[in-house]
Amino acid sequence: MEDRPEGFDERLLARALESWGIGATSLTYAPVGFGDYHWEARGPDGGHWFVTVSDVGREGVAGLRAAMDAAAALAGRLDFVVAPLRAAGGATVVPAGDRYAVSVFPFVDGTAGRFGEKLTASDRAAVIDLLAGLHAAEPPAPVAVRPLGLSGRGALEEALRDTGPWRGGPYAEPARELLLGRAAALLARLAEFDGGAGQVAARPVVTHGEPHPGNLLRARGRFLLVDWDTVGLAPPERDLWLVAEGPGDLARYAEATGRAPDPALLELYRLRWQLDDVAEYAAWFRGPHGRTPDTEVAWASLEGTVEHLTR
Repeated sequence: MEDRPEGFDERLLARALESWGIGATSLTYAPVGFGDYHWEARGPDGGHWFVTVSDVGREGVAGLRAAMDAAAALAGRLDFVVAPLRAAGGATVVPAGDRYAVSVFPFVDGTAGRFGEKLTASDRAAVIDLLAGLHAAEPPAPVAVRPLGLSGRGALEEALRDTGPWRGGPYAEPARELLLGRAAALLARLAEFDGGAGQVAARPVVTHGEPHPGNLLRARGRFLLVDWDTVGLAPPERDLWLVAEGPGDLARYAEATGRAPDPALLELYRLRWQLDDVAEYAAWFRGPHGRTPDTEVAWASLEGTVEHLTR
């Protein structure tokens, strides 16, 4: 994120890092990614870490801790998993105040991708091979089941019923007008999703959840997977739709795993992602917000996603 976390005192971060035995001599905010907040931490002996601060809000830290524990377990078996380090007491996540939680990762010197970046055919092949290895892994304990549902469904339906005015900030009324102007088409896409989701009966595997280029790190001539917040058991299509671009990619996965991906399920996961994005941005713009680099990105994404869903 470009914006720093609201109401977060960096002294909380310094205190949390002590759980890992890190007496940071410098903390540098890293405006990367979209969702969590990141710092680089350095210690007096040359230690270098990548630190993530997550807004756990009302949901609490349990879900994030389970995901990070699963990632740490997977890292013991799969060398492409960039997993959190354990604190002195064994925890992968440490609370920092009532709203935020901290996790610490080794700093990996590599080149990060960008969400929306187009991968070459050879890069897609490498990532598909990586996913085939992940999907074949024994599920760690604990690992969440990730059902094919819309996490933001309630927020989206509420937004489509709210005729306003919306007073949260500069994008509130533009967002309301955009969504209400396309409400019928968006509700039709929701019904389409419901019809498809009711037909899913696939054997689950361990999935990353978001293996797009923004969560790929190119290091030492290979790809590593970062950001394991959404790891969980689900059909492999949950990952594959973000990588595969055609029959050749799907055939490569089928050859590696003996399991042919379902094109209809790939499209259903694509639709799910887009509807959840609209729900998240609608909730954001109905609430208090300002005009910042992050809300500018969110507004552009909302416009583009709604246009794609309803054309």
